Amino acid sequence: MVTNIHSIGISEEELRQGCIDGRAGHQRLLYDYYSPKMFGICLRYANDYHHAEDILQEGFIKIFRSIDRFRGDGSFDGWIKRIFINTAIEHYRKSVNHSGHAELEPSIVIRHIGEKATDNLATQDLMKLVQQLSPGYRTIFNLYVIEGYSHREIAETMGISEGTSKSQLARARNILKKLVQSQV
Repeated sequence: MVTNIHSIGISEEELRQGCIDGRAGHQRLLYDYYSPKMFGICLRYANDYHHAEDILQEGFIKIFRSIDRFRGDGSFDGWIKRIFINTAIEHYRKSVNHSGHAELEPSIVIRHIGEKATDNLATQDLMKLVQQLSPGYRTIFNLYVIEGYSHREIAETMGISEGTSKSQLARARNILKKLVQSQV
């Protein structure tokens, strides 16, 4: 696995250009470099490991198909991350339409559900608790708490009102607090 693109003697621009040109070696390097971090994002939004793998695969397909459209307005990392978040949201929307109705940084979750309640929980335990939230609550919790989206951005992205975003975040926090309390 590649841990640093520059350590293998290739610049980000050369990597992007190789992917644009359809070079399999460059595509493999990009995948190897970004997949661990992006899979963490996919896991935060997915219902399970296999669903996260589907989101990961679809996200990379989108990247390889649209890499020539990266304008350089922001960071390449940010552009890739945004594609994965949007892909995860699309999966959420599809599941809502069919059914009719985050690497997780523990310190961020702790700030939002209370430090005392989480003292005795490991990171894996926190991740499992967040995974227990319904897809809607989990998505809004991830977007707001982990990704740093505002309620306005969440509302625009998800096609809901800001009030709905705020109330679902509050409900997600309350559910997580109760889940944490039941663990201790």
